[in-house]
Amino acid sequence: MPIAVYVLGLAVFAQGTSEFMLSGLVSGIAADLDVPLSAAGLLTSAFAVGMVVGAPLMALSSRTWPRRRALLLFLAVFVAVHVVGALTPSYGVLLATRFVGALANAGFWAVALTTAVSMVPDRLKGRATAVVVGGVTIACVVGVPAGALLGERWGWRSAFWAVAIVSLPAVLAVLRSIPGGRGTDTGAAPAPVRDELRALTGPRLRPVLLTMALVQGATFCTFSYLEPLLTRETGLGAGWVPVSLALFGAGSFAGVTVAGRFADARPVAVVATGMTALALGWAALALAAGRPALALALIPLLGMLAFGTGTALITRVLGLASGAPTLAGAFSTTAFNLGATVGPWAGGLALDAGFGYRAPVWVSALLMVLALLVAATTATAKGRRSRAGERRPSAVQRSARGRL
Repeated sequence: MPIAVYVLGLAVFAQGTSEFMLSGLVSGIAADLDVPLSAAGLLTSAFAVGMVVGAPLMALSSRTWPRRRALLLFLAVFVAVHVVGALTPSYGVLLATRFVGALANAGFWAVALTTAVSMVPDRLKGRATAVVVGGVTIACVVGVPAGALLGERWGWRSAFWAVAIVSLPAVLAVLRSIPGGRGTDTGAAPAPVRDELRALTGPRLRPVLLTMALVQGATFCTFSYLEPLLTRETGLGAGWVPVSLALFGAGSFAGVTVAGRFADARPVAVVATGMTALALGWAALALAAGRPALALALIPLLGMLAFGTGTALITRVLGLASGAPTLAGAFSTTAFNLGATVGPWAGGLALDAGFGYRAPVWVSALLMVLALLVAATTATAKGRRSRAGERRPSAVQRSARGRL
């Protein structure tokens, strides 16, 4: 595996820390800025909206740039907005910095995914994807709990400063390790945008992208409100929040590692098993939230299933979208973060409706049921088309019948 792939994972670690760390900071932000808990949760949704909008937009605007220049620019913007976020006393400004930071993060993700898979042979594409996505899981293991700990001791702003500082080594690593050519290692011109869009909007990819959005929506729905669930429903002290986030991250890292090994060979089996287990797992957490030991045992298992299934879905999209080498990573990022937008929003609605702190977990279970329905409907429709094709006579058969 080229060292540059691991460098991309390092940069994603810094950005993933920012994306997920709010799950341990929402109460502090809400109290400091005098906003409701659901408004603080929307900071995660704002980041996700920026990722949804930014992934295709940034990928299109930077598709002719040298890869190194694009990655460095996105990282520089990401650092700058975190400095602004750490200084501002305004919820509106903080919300804006989350959106702009997400645009930069989306651009980086779109370029990083396509860069990573372009540097390895087909048999290693799943592992390369796992290394990049693995940066997020390491962020969950190390960065997010550290951010929660900083927030508990020195306030939520210290976590924003930490993300800006941790991102600086990633800038130097990208500068030294990533090739500067356009599009691919050969420097070839990218495929026409129309051709890439046609490949990405075909009937084979649409259901996979929708399934990915639903799976990630379920993950982020619970993850965004994990802190109030544990402290106000499970009965754990605030000190258990970083531990719980680390457990979730450790499970996520294990899931990404396992998925990277098997997603290339058996992507459908990995996705189907993971989705079924997640539907059952989120329901189990909702039922067991009042029992600390059982809840803590389920958290790493759900992290493993969520990110393992997510990695397999990303690999599936990149494999099916070989005709869209520039925008495949962008569409994967958009689907991933569309779920991250809808999930916290839906969980916030359930909280505001007065259904209690377990409500986001039940919403996660419902989203997984919808994902399974999409997958089942797609498989059924594919089977019908296949049987219809087998029954339909070929051109040679029709010609022979005509002669008879």
